[in-house]
Amino acid sequence: MRICFILNPTSGTNRTQDVPALLSRYATAAGADFVVWPTEYAGHAEQLARQAAADGFRVVVAVGGDGTVNEVARGLLGTPAALGVVPRGSGNGLARHLKLPLDIAGAVRRACAPTFQRIDVGYLNGRPFFCTAGLGFDAHVSKMFAKAGTRGLSTYVKVALREYRRFRPVPVQVTLQGQELFDTHCYVLAFANAAQYGNNAYIAPRADIQDGLLDVCLIDGLSLTRAVRVGVGLALGTLATSGQAVYHTSQHILVQSAAPLGFHIDGDYVEDATAFEARLEPLALEVAV
Repeated sequence: MRICFILNPTSGTNRTQDVPALLSRYATAAGADFVVWPTEYAGHAEQLARQAAADGFRVVVAVGGDGTVNEVARGLLGTPAALGVVPRGSGNGLARHLKLPLDIAGAVRRACAPTFQRIDVGYLNGRPFFCTAGLGFDAHVSKMFAKAGTRGLSTYVKVALREYRRFRPVPVQVTLQGQELFDTHCYVLAFANAAQYGNNAYIAPRADIQDGLLDVCLIDGLSLTRAVRVGVGLALGTLATSGQAVYHTSQHILVQSAAPLGFHIDGDYVEDATAFEARLEPLALEVAV
């Protein structure tokens, strides 16, 4: 079994580690037939993953954060190669949901001797996501976080607290499965394939990555008291039973907003829009777990 590690050299907050050397050490110890390909620019991981699949690698491992995982997974859609993950990011949402080791040694060993399963793939405005996507405050925070200059959970929390005072909900109209229609305000409208954003912040604790459905989480407003309760629910995995958010499940969702809203894909801000389509493609990606 041939394995290709696609390494984002800029991922992670610990820049003192020689990650290529560690990958080589642990993969060699596992007896793997492997290569390590570093990325050179945004979007490069998708190209490298597509090339690795064409070259016959059975497992293509994203070494980086959720953005790198998204790029590699996009490149593997429709190919016979499976996605592996060595988590090196701030949140590592997909790795946590799949219960993969968070340390390099453990993650490499798992990638070199995996079992295989298939997972669902979500799409928001035509862009694939594997963990979560959404509109509103979380997308706005992702946009500001990308401009912060530093990474990590502490930076994300600081940005979220600062932007909480500035963000206002936007009226939206939501259609589920072409039938259920409701008007509401959108502070957060999250589409969850997996259960969490990352860092064990569970936006949709009941989400099942193999059930053929997206879990849709709506938070229509966020007073200070409610914000505290939502934060506790995210941390404890109890948001779905807290009464602070409304949940639906659907395979196809249409959203029309009264004003431009930002949206994110697996934690990375994309752009603002007023029309959104979220859908799910069941079991469309093989993963090495």
